[in-house]
Amino acid sequence: MMGIFHAALITATLLCSLVAGFLFAYAVVVMPGIKSLSDRDFIRAFQVTDRVIQNNQPVFISVWVGSVVAVVAAAFLGGRLLDGVDFLLLVLAAVAYIAGVQLPTIVINVPLNNRLQALDVDALSDADLRLARVQFESRWNNSNVIRTLVACWVSVLLIVLLTRL
Repeated sequence: MMGIFHAALITATLLCSLVAGFLFAYAVVVMPGIKSLSDRDFIRAFQVTDRVIQNNQPVFISVWVGSVVAVVAAAFLGGRLLDGVDFLLLVLAAVAYIAGVQLPTIVINVPLNNRLQALDVDALSDADLRLARVQFESRWNNSNVIRTLVACWVSVLLIVLLTRL
């Protein structure tokens, strides 16, 4: 049982860290990079990058969904094997990951992405494009910063737990 738990914990650590890196890249490279574009080009650029994800890019989907499965599996298995500080680290990591990364993604980021995906930028006026961007950009970025910070913190917790076992 301990071997399966270690495998789940290592997998969760790797996949959650990859998700943290992905969110970090959006926070510090992608969104700042497209920020200077016109409203029309900003929306197009985001649509293009998001479409890769929305089209179920297999590596991305495997990492994203796999991170959830792995962290939940590690928490479930660890609940039977760990106690004290180690159990607390694992529970904090799992709860933070679900509540601070996955939940905001489902409740905030994906709906905002879908709204932007539905736009036909060639059919919209400059004022409509501006409004769409204003309703999207700061809320999406704020949520992503939170997801990034939480995902990084979860990765640290999981790494610390791995070093303690």
